[in-house]
Amino acid sequence: MISKYNINPKVLNITPYQPGRPIEEVKRQLGLKEVIKLASNENPLGPSPKAVKAIKGALGKINRYPEGSCFYLRRALSKKLKVGPDNLIFGNGSDELIDIIIKTFCREGEEILTSEVTFLEYQIIAQQNGRLVRTVPSKDFKYDLSALRENISPKTRVIFIANPNNPTGSYVHKREVEDFILSLPENILVVFDEAYFEFVDRKDFPRSLEYLKKGKNVIILRTFSKIYGLAGLRIGYGIAKKEFIQYLERCRQPFNVNLLAQEAAQAALSDMDFVKKSRKIAAEGKEYLYQSLKKIAVEYIPSATNFILLNLRQDGREVFKKLLQHGVIIRDMYQYGLKNFIRVTVGTEKENRKFVVALKKVLS
Repeated sequence: MISKYNINPKVLNITPYQPGRPIEEVKRQLGLKEVIKLASNENPLGPSPKAVKAIKGALGKINRYPEGSCFYLRRALSKKLKVGPDNLIFGNGSDELIDIIIKTFCREGEEILTSEVTFLEYQIIAQQNGRLVRTVPSKDFKYDLSALRENISPKTRVIFIANPNNPTGSYVHKREVEDFILSLPENILVVFDEAYFEFVDRKDFPRSLEYLKKGKNVIILRTFSKIYGLAGLRIGYGIAKKEFIQYLERCRQPFNVNLLAQEAAQAALSDMDFVKKSRKIAAEGKEYLYQSLKKIAVEYIPSATNFILLNLRQDGREVFKKLLQHGVIIRDMYQYGLKNFIRVTVGTEKENRKFVVALKKVLS
């Protein structure tokens, strides 16, 4: 059957990314009326009210193709980040930008380097493009930058560093990153995936834009899916040298960011009250979950993000299934090789309490 359709053999070895279960699907399958989703690190407050207003105002224009350059969003983001408009590229989520980076900077026979326990899309997208991926073990659930440096080979072209890391919530410190950047050969590109950047409140977190301004070979990826609450619209962006952006744009599809996403993202950028509220909800909810987990003797990895990785010391997938019966969707970590772990997103106060009550029942 495979030979009949001439399927690319490389496709056969790809394990698709497994996203969090949708709320409506779980309701249908289990006959539940109330289900909460704490699986995909989404903003529990929903989207920014300013973004919603912008979407409503743009609905009458959706018969037209969007502006491919994201001109107004580019201008607004350029001003906010204090970078040039030509230092930016926009994607249908950061996932698309990962794909574009690999297509642009990694040729056949060359390799990508990353951590063993990190965002799975680096490996999946590399495989889709027929590129080699090597991973190094993490250290205390963090990227081990020393090990990454030691594993650089003549074939290494791109290094992906999720900071903070998904699914662990950990981050590598400023001093570690600075030493790492200075030690790299000039022909290697480092991609900092900072999807959870806005949640971080640590003084020793790296200021990656400084490396860009110093002329280092870095690309910084960020998203509107997390703190801005626009996950359903799929929009992310990259920040890099002008020369890098010019090459990346050659691999970007026209109209890749839809009109409503552009309008919503531009409006969300100006809603700092919403961002501050979202950050506060995440910090308070995380502290509540920490204290609750201690009371029931569940180990967790301290997180700089809006999610927490839990070590249950038992099969995480079975706990995941049992929590579904209680109307709580979380993520098991089987695909990451962490079979005794689950990951939970910090929700609203009500959602956090529901999760804790359900977890107690499941573990008792």
